[in-house]
Amino acid sequence: MKTHRISFWLLSFVFISVLNACKKDSEVEEDITPPDSFRGLVVPSHFPAPHYLSSNNPITEKGFELGRKLFYDPYLSIDNTISCGTCHAQVHAFADHSVRFSTGVSGLPSKRNSPSMFNLAWNTSFMWDGGVNHIEVMPIAPLVHADEMGETIEHVVEKLNAHPTYPQLFKGAFGEDVITDQQMLWAFAQFMSMMISDDSKYDHVVLGKETFTAIEQQGYELFLQNCNSCHTAPLFTDYSFRNNGLTSDFASDNGREHITLDAADRGKFKVPSLRNIQISYPYMHDGRLDNLSDVIDHYSQGIVASPTLDPSLSNMNFTPEEKQALIAFLYTLNDYSFLGNHAISEP
Repeated sequence: MKTHRISFWLLSFVFISVLNACKKDSEVEEDITPPDSFRGLVVPSHFPAPHYLSSNNPITEKGFELGRKLFYDPYLSIDNTISCGTCHAQVHAFADHSVRFSTGVSGLPSKRNSPSMFNLAWNTSFMWDGGVNHIEVMPIAPLVHADEMGETIEHVVEKLNAHPTYPQLFKGAFGEDVITDQQMLWAFAQFMSMMISDDSKYDHVVLGKETFTAIEQQGYELFLQNCNSCHTAPLFTDYSFRNNGLTSDFASDNGREHITLDAADRGKFKVPSLRNIQISYPYMHDGRLDNLSDVIDHYSQGIVASPTLDPSLSNMNFTPEEKQALIAFLYTLNDYSFLGNHAISEP
């Protein structure tokens, strides 16, 4: 009899547990996305709203995967040797392979350092001088530049339509039988919008998951006092154009003035994001500084005066200890999950 009572209560407990589990399952919203499924653009909770959100070009899995394939395909260059990924390598936060200038189909070096690429949906302009103002047309510049990919848009579209697999991929993404330049640029934009870097130690600190070490905290406070007005968190850029005092001679590259034709913009270049900064060397628009120590030395004692020098800048005279603290903080901006994210790696 005692054994039967124990069995009865045991069976009752199991039955109630199953009922509770079913109840919990029924209360879960039906549209919860499994972790391994495609979710589209998810804005990090501590980020502002993206600048680029297009109702004409919603991000789909097929469109994203098509853009990913295009990004890494040398078939888009005139001689089938250079892809976007050639000069924008994931291991370097989509900057080039630690070189000052990139080399394209012409074999000649570029005139500016290849910038890193991430959080592009938040960018208000592209290129060091802001010569491109929309993510959907940004790929045109490297595609048609004689020293980069050396193509024409018309010929690229012609090649894509004649390709054995691209027509089917484009139809799957956009539902059309004939590939157009608009579809190609939409696919690029979908992939580039998904290159999101938001998982550094800094992000973990902001979200309450980690804490800075003492030297990182010191560096963070120095950063807020001296750097945050231009490299504004959490994106670590304000997307402005500034002359940061590298030189007073702009004969070889006049920066933003090339676009605006305004002398007040002479020597101004886009403020880059400092996320993944340790990995994306060398630094500045022309790659003249090899490491972060050189960068901090420049702002500490190397700023050169000129008529368009940013008025907020002057030599900051950091001590050796402050320099080390700043570097320690900048290292917390490395996002290793982004660097190893297989979803944006070469297919």
